[in-house]
Amino acid sequence: MTDAFIGLGSNLGDSVTLLNEARAALTSLPQTRVTGVSPLYRSAPVGPQDQPDFFNAVVRIDTGLDAASLLVALQLIEQQAGRVRLRHWGERTLDLDILLYGNERIDLPNLQVPHPRLHQRAFVLKPLLDIAAEIALPDGTALAPYCATVEDQPICQYSDDRWSLIP
Repeated sequence: MTDAFIGLGSNLGDSVTLLNEARAALTSLPQTRVTGVSPLYRSAPVGPQDQPDFFNAVVRIDTGLDAASLLVALQLIEQQAGRVRLRHWGERTLDLDILLYGNERIDLPNLQVPHPRLHQRAFVLKPLLDIAAEIALPDGTALAPYCATVEDQPICQYSDDRWSLIP
């Protein structure tokens, strides 16, 4: 089993419902169990600014799936949520990213782990550190100090009774 962290994001449709449905879908993946759930965050979009704010969270899983199989499963969940890729860093009903997969470094054309920009994005760092405060990159670099470098990115915890921190 491998400890992995999945970033969830949405800014189209009923984002909280879509994120809840994605979390439920993660619990139904074979050989996988959800072991942690971050608070929900609302953040300004990175990239094109002519789109709605995003809702983001991070889910920690323990999985027997290899990283490539996990990616395929995440992309299927995205498709089932109506994901269409209109433009780079653009709006989307659902975005699921493998942020960390154990202590592995993966560099494939369709998958890079650790996620190449996770240390540059408040909407990833804050929820990730909420559920794994001491988390580090595979090379041992702690992620917590990067929070100081993203303080200028607008983000806040978002309260919604539909979102539970219970895995």
